[in-house]
Amino acid sequence: MIHWKTKPVSQLLSDSALSYNISMKIDVPRVAKLANLPLKQEEKEKFEKQLSEILTYVEKLKKVDTKNVEITSQVTGLENIKREDKVIPSLSQEEATSQTKSQQNGLFKVKAILE
Repeated sequence: MIHWKTKPVSQLLSDSALSYNISMKIDVPRVAKLANLPLKQEEKEKFEKQLSEILTYVEKLKKVDTKNVEITSQVTGLENIKREDKVIPSLSQEEATSQTKSQQNGLFKVKAILE
């Protein structure tokens, strides 16, 4: 099981990198533009309201005393179940590419994704 070391929530929320002015307004149109998300006016208003509510809630969380709370990475007690890798027969290269519309030298041929 992997145990992650992290800071208590109260310390994370008080770090200067996460500090904000609760009365600040999120510039949703700018964030949407940076994320290349086209938003309608009603969506912009909806997201501004939701983000404001989230920041208000985070402000409440900052007031919670977590000094005596043990750090946890998860609370269910579940662990990863591992199995041994087994080599099993697979498709041949010819079988794998037999149904494709376009191939070259026995490989799948696709349109370029980078310019």
